Amino acid sequence: MKHLILAAALALSGCATAPIANAQTAAQIPAQQIYLGETHVLQSRVMGDDRQINVWLPPSHGEAGRRFNVVYLLDGALDQDFIHIAGLGQLGALSWTYEQLIIVGVQTRTRIAELTPPATDPRYRSAFPNAGGAAQFRRFLAEEVIPFVEHRYQTGERRALLGESLAGLFVVDTLLNEPALFNDYVAISPSLWWDDRRFAANASAMLERNGASGRRLYLAVANEGGTMQDGIDRLRAAITAAPRGVSILYADRSAMETHATILHPAALDAMRWLYPMPPYDGETPWYMIEGASPPPTAN
Repeated sequence: MKHLILAAALALSGCATAPIANAQTAAQIPAQQIYLGETHVLQSRVMGDDRQINVWLPPSHGEAGRRFNVVYLLDGALDQDFIHIAGLGQLGALSWTYEQLIIVGVQTRTRIAELTPPATDPRYRSAFPNAGGAAQFRRFLAEEVIPFVEHRYQTGERRALLGESLAGLFVVDTLLNEPALFNDYVAISPSLWWDDRRFAANASAMLERNGASGRRLYLAVANEGGTMQDGIDRLRAAITAAPRGVSILYADRSAMETHATILHPAALDAMRWLYPMPPYDGETPWYMIEGASPPPTAN
């Protein structure tokens, strides 16, 4: 394990807003390191290689008796989506609009291979011959990643799985096939075009067979349209009609987001829905707000 650090050119003396005289002076100003979180290299027996696991911890982690719900982020390597989603963890701790959460980023490598279930349509099997490894990646999460995190950190009762695009497809696949693995699911612009929308056709039967009572799904879509939107609409209809239902919040962000921009704002929206905190009213003592830690004293 080692700390994640980002270099920032912060002046250690003098006024922070003072002009820098010249390039030579700027080069002589030492940088201070910024703490971001922790990174681990997990030797995976299931995947047969090493995987990067990144962790952002809330400020109150380490306090006796405190437990924190965990958001497992797919595509969570440092060069993937971990850094900006970890920022949402910090935002929750600062804004008090949602709980302090542990953010765990899980690295993916060949996404089409690891995040898709096997295709049944011959066209997809021909076009994507290395696809279909979702069950193996789910075993990696269940048998290696989750036990590692829960042994090492002060984890709470609830686990969420968050992913976008192919990772969103994996989120839906997990909800339908192994719903007990997580409590909460966040599928952002999930690639439900996969296998000619098979999930849309089979969702009702899978929910009936596997049960998903008590699970929650945040489902968001950008302006993709076409078979993506059709698959999402059919999934929504199946979930809504299921007798042992999943609580669902559908966020149509097609008027404001593209496939390239939806992840961050939708993830924020999901955290606010799944783990809300009452806003501070300016009067209630901090210690009376459930789960709250006192705010830092102003300097």
